[in-house]
Amino acid sequence: MKQRKKRRGNYGIDAPIVVRNLSLIGAGLLLLGAGAIVTFSGRLQWLGKVVGLVCLISFLILAAEVLYMIWSSKVGKFRERERLLDLVAIRGDEKVLDVGCGRGLVLNAAARRLTTGRAVGVDIWNKQDQSGNDPDATRRNAVIEGVAERVEIVDGDARNMPFADNEFDVVVSSLAIHNIPGSEERFRAITEMMRVLKPGGRFAVLDFQHVREYADAFEQLGAADVRIIGPHWLMFPPVRIVTGRKETERNGSLIHHL
Repeated sequence: MKQRKKRRGNYGIDAPIVVRNLSLIGAGLLLLGAGAIVTFSGRLQWLGKVVGLVCLISFLILAAEVLYMIWSSKVGKFRERERLLDLVAIRGDEKVLDVGCGRGLVLNAAARRLTTGRAVGVDIWNKQDQSGNDPDATRRNAVIEGVAERVEIVDGDARNMPFADNEFDVVVSSLAIHNIPGSEERFRAITEMMRVLKPGGRFAVLDFQHVREYADAFEQLGAADVRIIGPHWLMFPPVRIVTGRKETERNGSLIHHL
């Protein structure tokens, strides 16, 4: 019997403004180069050729970056999210939090790995960070992927999340924390992740900026086994992942969770 192919939601283009601007700059350079070749003649013909060649090379570099970013959004990030979730070793009965869940790329993939557990996504829905970023889009993707009954979506800022202490078994985040301006504010977000994570709980944060800063913050807050994994080139810009766990407190002392 032929197995039905799983449906996949629409998770948009990451950094759509960057993709648009690079495309416009590239097109402008191509036109500038063509104009220089046509304009300069006679003794200055060589100058037109040089300008045209420089513009052409610049256009090709920008075009390659745009295509890489689109491939990253349509293919690479799906592979990278699985790596991220593999690192937190979801069993199926956990309560998982995705900080900055966007349209649900990691959130819904986590929900697919759950049986009796639940996946919660929190976001402020900034459309500059991802095209079509909206909670309704996240809900539609959860329905498309057949995990809506295991998914909950919450409006909230990563620096002040509306959750109780020690509420989640697993906390993950992908391409979200770097959007918070200022190291002190990013530290607040890391602090909140540790606050809502249960003792013994696992975390994994994927990003292309400030990754060492995140790792240092987790260690400062008492996390155990903090590692930086990567870089990985399936996404553009290349990303790294910070992993670790919150230690378990027993009899007034911190011990490793077994």
